[in-house]
Amino acid sequence: MSSPSRVLVIGIDGVRLDVLRATATPHLDAIAAAGFLAPVRIDDATPTWSGPCWATVATGVSVAKHGITHNVFTGHALAAYPDFLTMASLAGKRTYLSVGSWEPLATAACGGPLFAAPDRLTFTSYGIDCDRGDEAATADAERELVAADYDAAFVYLGDVDETGHERGVGAEYTAAVERADARVGRLLAALRSRPDHAAEAWTVIAVTDHGHVDEGGHGGDSDLERTAWIAACGPGIAAGSEMGTLRHVDVAAHVYEALGLTEAMAAHPLEGKAFAAVS
Repeated sequence: MSSPSRVLVIGIDGVRLDVLRATATPHLDAIAAAGFLAPVRIDDATPTWSGPCWATVATGVSVAKHGITHNVFTGHALAAYPDFLTMASLAGKRTYLSVGSWEPLATAACGGPLFAAPDRLTFTSYGIDCDRGDEAATADAERELVAADYDAAFVYLGDVDETGHERGVGAEYTAAVERADARVGRLLAALRSRPDHAAEAWTVIAVTDHGHVDEGGHGGDSDLERTAWIAACGPGIAAGSEMGTLRHVDVAAHVYEALGLTEAMAAHPLEGKAFAAVS
């Protein structure tokens, strides 16, 4: 039987923190109000590409260990440092992954998958039409999060990043951030509509991987590219928490803490700390 302690992680690719703060995002704001919104400084050894940043989020260890330095994952060490969904599954938890746009997260494309063995995987590729992919990923997650009994889930949204690459950081980019927030709202509504939601202890974590330069793009060392963010709420996270600057490795650490798997992870040490421990 599943535990009442559950975790939903929403990965929103390429959302600049300054744009997020200046944009109407009521659902991400609600997560922050119930917990926190904190900056993440991508460390100097990590290239500001999606591959290494999401690998650090998923594994809880840095590039030096997981070995992913670009968007092609070939030569990685994910067998030694698996993702949090796979580790939770091995510990007897039921896990779910929904991706609608970036293949290496879920498939063998480009040396993937990053998430090796979730109990259920939904992947539908629409190429660079990430808005359509995000819609498919969100719609599937809405159904699954209501109908099934998952302990940990990861939903990936890639539209903001693709819009930044194609259009730069302007009005269309801001509109993509608003679309992502609306999808976050749908996922939160799905959790609230679960029959046993009142008896369940959900932790919700929203995280981005990197920023963008004004003209669109990333991979460099500017503050705009090296600044990411995490918003989270749930058991053990006080509303309005002042967290300071967090690290991407803290996400997996908090997932394990929330699921009660810290002892099980003792043989697989992470580099991060649960959010309450770094406040």
